[in-house]
Amino acid sequence: MKVSRSKHPARWWHRLEDGRLQCDVCPRDCRLKDGQRGFCFVRAREGDQLVLTTYGRSSGFCVDPIEKKPLNHFYPGSSVLSFGTAGCNLGCRFCQNWDISKATEWDALADQASAEAIAERAQALGCRSVAFTYNDPTIFLEYAMDVAKACQARGVKTVAVTAGYLHQEPLKEFARVLDAANVDLKAFTEDFYHRISFAHLQPVLDTLEYLVHETKVWTELTTLLIPGHNDSEKEVAQLSEWVVAKLGPSVPLHFSAFHPDFKMMDVPRTPPQTLARARRQALQAGLKHVYTGNVHDPEGDTTSCAKCDARLIVRDWYELLEYRVTPKGTCPDCGAAVAGHFEDRPGAWGRKRQRVLMDAAR
Repeated sequence: MKVSRSKHPARWWHRLEDGRLQCDVCPRDCRLKDGQRGFCFVRAREGDQLVLTTYGRSSGFCVDPIEKKPLNHFYPGSSVLSFGTAGCNLGCRFCQNWDISKATEWDALADQASAEAIAERAQALGCRSVAFTYNDPTIFLEYAMDVAKACQARGVKTVAVTAGYLHQEPLKEFARVLDAANVDLKAFTEDFYHRISFAHLQPVLDTLEYLVHETKVWTELTTLLIPGHNDSEKEVAQLSEWVVAKLGPSVPLHFSAFHPDFKMMDVPRTPPQTLARARRQALQAGLKHVYTGNVHDPEGDTTSCAKCDARLIVRDWYELLEYRVTPKGTCPDCGAAVAGHFEDRPGAWGRKRQRVLMDAAR
């Protein structure tokens, strides 16, 4: 079957006995009749195959600081070319990118670019990496993987900002071409995932364990703390203890502040005190690198040595004020290795954001 440039043959699906086609990318297992779309809206059945309807199309390209993903231990200070498409396979009521993740109009996909053009542009701009973000790369996996392969050929790293809600087989293939990931752990209860995100917790935990223990993908976690929903001392303690026990104490954890958005406009902003308390809890549980986000908190942005507690990277928002990691990736005071990926010199991109226009003809 011939498809248009933006309609790319999908992978990871099979035919059911009743004639429907089941998408095998994520645990939703959408079963589609001809003409139907999955929950994500962008994976659809056309005739006897599934297609990705957003291949080669984006909601926009920007150059960001890598710390905005957030990744604090992956080439600090460097710039990253970020882009997303449209749609999502979760239904989070608090989505803070809902204009993209819930988009069903192709007007949201104004920019077009081939995988090779993205890799070439990232290299020309001096970006250390390319990030699949704004919406979840799980739903545009074929496009993301092609971009990742093109980036590999040019020495450009790739980053996934993801909810981690996908089946193991596509995860394994994606991880082979991926360098880093920030996984959004929405909460630590099945009830939250079921009621607020219309998904399930266990597949996300499985994704995290696989990435950390079975791959070379550098992995950091983010939890958006929503007042009255996932910010209790009990839940933060359980989440932190699970990360220490199942992933290890060196995996960075970011607690970010919620602001009212989408279908949770009646919930107040996260108080800075809640983030500070959660950070203290996680550190007391044994985690070595815990950060706060979406608030001005230099202490919560600082990377310290896991062994001697010396201040190694001091940040103000996304600006690096002090950088003491040695060229070997160690603490200059005690010689302990610092978890993550570091270069001889830190990047100097700072906190700026640059909109990038792509050549649609390429």
